[in-house]
Amino acid sequence: MIITKLKDIDEIYEMIKPYSKILIAGCDGCCQPPRSINEAKILGQMLELKSKMNGKNLTWKAITVLRQCDDRIAGTTVRPYIDEYEAIVSLACGLGVSMLNRIFEDTLTFPAQDSMFGASENHGDNLYEQYCDTCGECLLGETAGICPVASCAKGLHNGPCGGQVDGFCEVGGYKYPCAWIQIYERLKKFNRLDLFNKFRPPKDYRLMTSPGHLELIQEYTNAIEEEEVEK
Repeated sequence: MIITKLKDIDEIYEMIKPYSKILIAGCDGCCQPPRSINEAKILGQMLELKSKMNGKNLTWKAITVLRQCDDRIAGTTVRPYIDEYEAIVSLACGLGVSMLNRIFEDTLTFPAQDSMFGASENHGDNLYEQYCDTCGECLLGETAGICPVASCAKGLHNGPCGGQVDGFCEVGGYKYPCAWIQIYERLKKFNRLDLFNKFRPPKDYRLMTSPGHLELIQEYTNAIEEEEVEK
């Protein structure tokens, strides 16, 4: 899921200040904390109050979209309202904001949130923690399921630096555990230190170059062809 943080209300208001009618679109997708219809209504009320304090009237409507990052779902949900409003405020992550701007080229969509990082939900520690950087070159099979790209503050590929003390990383003031110490201990537990000693070449950052593209139809076609060859 994508972890988001609501922007300051003053920042959101500055973006929509030129408009008198706005559509506020929540998202039922993977944003955490959830930003759905209730959050959209609360934001609308806050922006309306802010407008009144500045001597302006603001008309708004709150809706929610199942997934703003899906062009068909977003287009079908938002299109019935688009002609009635001058701008859109999106409570999705940056993917949803970008998608709405692509679908509705004649209407500006503004972000109400900052997208922080992708994470998994850890109920035991009551937090969302970044486990993957979607870097295009997965090393989890060699590092006992602990990603050195996302979990190591320096993204090191071949072991800890000299900045760790007692298993904690110098980045952040020795508050967070060193990913490579965790990797070592976990590989040792399973008697797989041969993987720890394996040399990994420098990361191919071309795989992380933006913008990324993946032809889904071609991927499926390749998979089918490979399966037929094996048969």
